Amino acid sequence: MMRYFVILFCMLLSLSTGVHAKGFTFTDHTGTKLTLSDYKGKWVVINFWATWCPPCLKEIPDLVSLYQSRNDVMVIGIAMDYSDPKTVLKYVKSMSIPYPIVLGDRKIAAQIGPLSMLPTTYVFDPSGNPAVYKVGLVSRESLEEFMRESSATKPQSTDRGPAVKRKEN
Repeated sequence: MMRYFVILFCMLLSLSTGVHAKGFTFTDHTGTKLTLSDYKGKWVVINFWATWCPPCLKEIPDLVSLYQSRNDVMVIGIAMDYSDPKTVLKYVKSMSIPYPIVLGDRKIAAQIGPLSMLPTTYVFDPSGNPAVYKVGLVSRESLEEFMRESSATKPQSTDRGPAVKRKEN
């Protein structure tokens, strides 16, 4: 039964028909520079969200939990479509978001890949390669299951296995 859910989740993951980024350079709201290469050896989860987006706000507690409980995961939130940075920072404080927040725009989003709607979450594997992305709500459980399945299949081959359909660059 669990395998069924893993396959279903993986099939629901939207894979880009465009080119995925091989790296990024952001500056978070505190002025700290963030680059993909800084997180070699960790899963990197890039979550595009907005303060007015109910599914975005719903998934943030799971992303906080994932970030706080795993040393092998880095989460970066990119706030989009805002009129006042103070509003974003108020949400960050009220939701106790401990991971870096980038005040985003289309130029920042273009470093990662297509952004058709919010929320959208991109995942990079510990080697820094684009692994997958999902348009819509994600959960801690689904992200951890994807990471487990990907880690289990990786030593056997560079392919993610039959359950995950990847678009090669």
